[in-house]
Amino acid sequence: MATPSEGGGRFDLVVIGAGPGGYVGAIRASQLGLKTALVEKDPNLGGTCLLRGCIPAKALLQSAALHHTLRHAGEFGFKISEVQVDFPAVQKRKAAIVERLSKGVAFLMKKNNVQVFEGTGKLEGKGRVSVASRSGRSQALDAQHILLATGSEAMGLPGIEPDGKRILTSDHALELHAVPKSLIILGAGAVGVEFASIFSSFGSQVTLVELLPRIVPTEDEEVSKELERCFKKRSITVRTGVKVQKASAGSRGVEVTLSAGDAGKTETLAAEILLLGVGRRPKSEALGLEKTKAVVEKGFVRVDDAYRTSEPGLWAIGDLVGRAPLAHVASHEAVAAAEAMAGGKPHPLNYDQVPWCTYCDPEVARVGLTEKQAQERGATVKSGKFPFSVLGRAQILGETEGFVKIVTEQKYGEVLGVHIIGPRATELIAEGAALLKLEATTEEIIATLHAHPTLTEAVGEAALDVLGRALNR
Repeated sequence: MATPSEGGGRFDLVVIGAGPGGYVGAIRASQLGLKTALVEKDPNLGGTCLLRGCIPAKALLQSAALHHTLRHAGEFGFKISEVQVDFPAVQKRKAAIVERLSKGVAFLMKKNNVQVFEGTGKLEGKGRVSVASRSGRSQALDAQHILLATGSEAMGLPGIEPDGKRILTSDHALELHAVPKSLIILGAGAVGVEFASIFSSFGSQVTLVELLPRIVPTEDEEVSKELERCFKKRSITVRTGVKVQKASAGSRGVEVTLSAGDAGKTETLAAEILLLGVGRRPKSEALGLEKTKAVVEKGFVRVDDAYRTSEPGLWAIGDLVGRAPLAHVASHEAVAAAEAMAGGKPHPLNYDQVPWCTYCDPEVARVGLTEKQAQERGATVKSGKFPFSVLGRAQILGETEGFVKIVTEQKYGEVLGVHIIGPRATELIAEGAALLKLEATTEEIIATLHAHPTLTEAVGEAALDVLGRALNR
């Protein structure tokens, strides 16, 4: 990795940020013949997703899932007298996975002739980026194009400051050295429910608090209801429709005061740890955007369909744009931007066809519109649903919770949305994404053979249920 003391240079493209958007965009640009540089302030490549987000969280979730399976080994015919969690070893495995993948990104940069500069990148006028090292030394990179891929960071709440000890962000939670005995999680979106699953499986007493009327509030309402039922079955306390008034940390734990409704009634909850899982915000400050014509709204950078900003030669993608703050979306946006820079005509990304995955237990995944969204857009909706509980494969796995729900347009039967809660939902949703991309109909799903015994049979049966023809329920 080059450092700021080694001199600058001129490039066709300078990318700021080495996450799944930035490094993928750099690779595609290099493939297209653009001389490309990648600027990253972290000594390790991969960005938030790889280093402090998706990958480490899912590694912990996998260990938590295995712990859950081992505790129920008797159901599979095994006698295990005691299952002990070696949490430092769990963290060590997580760190090893992150390190391997980060080294893999560094290898890809070398393979694709992308020059990497370690330091903080900042816009310094048209076509120029300064790179400041940790020691304070700086150098300038000149470029025809600049791609901003700086991602996002964990949000706090007004009046509740994370201290890294009792009040944590998701970044802090990923680095805990021991499993807390009790945990309050503020926010029941993807971050909140994933950490609830992790620490509940490891033995923490978890309370999940959400301001809105239901958990995972962006999901289909039936999915939210099913996940709450599953969480309560796992002894996760769920509080929805409540507002946090204040939180205070002491030497032994935290106290959180909640209020519900208009009556002003309050209650106080206590736990060892408070985790803020209320969302993320774009990293758009200190980039030098004020020196450009780029438009910034509530922290997000406004771009056109090819991810150009209002400043000629300046592009932005990923969480910085905020159209769908997901790693795989950032990668696709970056590829599209690189192809546009090279004079190509990239395929536009249809944000209605983005798969959204939440790796809680049970898993949740969706693509397309919810039933309510489809109705709000004027569609006459017909839906079908099929439970995993009756499938042989689900019973063999010992994972029978949840269902597949398909939302269709009634007249022609076109699939508008696929919603899954249950085993391997985040893998199964790939079929749903293909269905939407191909503008498939209910009849076409029914005519597609789904192997037996598999979990995918639930997709075919849900399509049959749209027409009132389900065979196995």
